[in-house]
Amino acid sequence: MPTTVPAQMRALVLADFGNLLLEDRPTPVPAPGEVLVRIVATGICGSDLHGYTGENGRRQPGQVMGHETVGVVAALGDGATGHALGDVVVLNPNLACGTCARCLEGNAHICARRRVIGVDPAISSAFADYLAAPAANLVPFAGDVAVGALVEPLAVGYHAALRGGVDADSRVLVLGGGPIGQAVAIACRRLGAASVLVSEPHPARRTLVAQLGFAVVDPGTEDVHEAAGTIDVTIDAVGVSATLATALAATSAGGTVVLVGMGAPTVELPAYAISTAERTLVGAFCYAPAHFADTAAWAAGAVAELAPLISRTVGPEQAQAAFAGLADGSDSASKILVAFAPDLLN
Repeated sequence: MPTTVPAQMRALVLADFGNLLLEDRPTPVPAPGEVLVRIVATGICGSDLHGYTGENGRRQPGQVMGHETVGVVAALGDGATGHALGDVVVLNPNLACGTCARCLEGNAHICARRRVIGVDPAISSAFADYLAAPAANLVPFAGDVAVGALVEPLAVGYHAALRGGVDADSRVLVLGGGPIGQAVAIACRRLGAASVLVSEPHPARRTLVAQLGFAVVDPGTEDVHEAAGTIDVTIDAVGVSATLATALAATSAGGTVVLVGMGAPTVELPAYAISTAERTLVGAFCYAPAHFADTAAWAAGAVAELAPLISRTVGPEQAQAAFAGLADGSDSASKILVAFAPDLLN
């Protein structure tokens, strides 16, 4: 990497919904306690894609998106500790107050004053050559650099599995075989679940889920409830009314349903399926900082298992085409990485 930081950097700017432009912007200067990271690669998240199309209302024209990222430490702000120049790091994008009850109990991801790098339009984020972030939000990563870009979504899946209480006795159904559903299934296997079945209608995603070593069912042609058998924990990685109803119907009495998918802001649900069978409905969002750090440490040693998750890598010049293909459905890629420093990828 260069020994000096350039004054200008390349950044993918959401010029308008459906239009990303590669522009030159000033390189961020790390504030006290912050670290400047040279971005190696950033994954395209489903929320980035919905921000690109304008569907989710959580991105605004003019901002630089991106939060599933890995990079190397390029400079240290005054007082920044815990990292050295050249260290490979992954980003926990949740910025919290650090003083409220949720933060103090280790749940900074549900801090009422939380801001998210890659979502907050005021923060220049990870689809760029450089990113400034608090030192505490950066976690060392000792594995294959490309796999580092998967840590963030993998942490979402791990947190969801923990919220469901998945253990060695758990028979688990995962609804949705996209990137988060894949991460959930991997986390359940990591936790030693007795069985994991994934329900996914898209053929390409079913193929990948099977390649990852999981049983998979097509809900369009098979009865998910019948295929699943006895289920203790269902994790809905889609998050619409139909999948939540399926989750409740498929889960045994006394079992747990985890809602991690964010497919719709409002859903209808069969209330009696919760009350009369004493099923527990649990929300899961992002990850506790400890769960993110645990996932980074685990992923560093799981390259062979995780490598199939990366569909391909493109340069920032090809990012607009990649987003457009994912948005219109002509591209069935699971995870595309945008590489800003391809020479640093393992």
